[in-house]
Amino acid sequence: MQFIESKSSILIVDDLPENLLSLEALLGADKYNLIKANSGEEALEVLLSKGDRIALALLDVQMPGMNGFELAELMRGTEKTKNIPIIFLTAGLVGDQKKFTGYEAGAVDFIQKPIEADILRSKVNIFSELFQKNIKIAAHRDALAKSKADVQRLLEESQN
Repeated sequence: MQFIESKSSILIVDDLPENLLSLEALLGADKYNLIKANSGEEALEVLLSKGDRIALALLDVQMPGMNGFELAELMRGTEKTKNIPIIFLTAGLVGDQKKFTGYEAGAVDFIQKPIEADILRSKVNIFSELFQKNIKIAAHRDALAKSKADVQRLLEESQN
């Protein structure tokens, strides 16, 4: 049976510490378990250990080393992280080619900087709620499977 956390974990990846701080302030650490990473490489370490417990990834597109698109492609190629929704955060205009690249890499959305707080909060809240509901559904599915196995066992015992 899966565990149910009271707060959803949100992975925030940005190479600028001030962006991580402002995202933390916008989202509120009291509502979410915010996991911050300063690079794509650091995010991969987090994803390998906690990937199945992350409700959403907010990825900066332009970072030194591994950029957000490359990180997203790696996430999509790994069983543990392939279903984590990704929202790309980008400074500057997002052209059609960049959007196509992002969606092809696994994005569910783009948010342009400067970030509108209400839009970000709304999107994060929706994905957090979906994640929590999926955990509850999985727990109910596991409980039903156990009950079915128990009934099967009792039925077999009663026939002997």
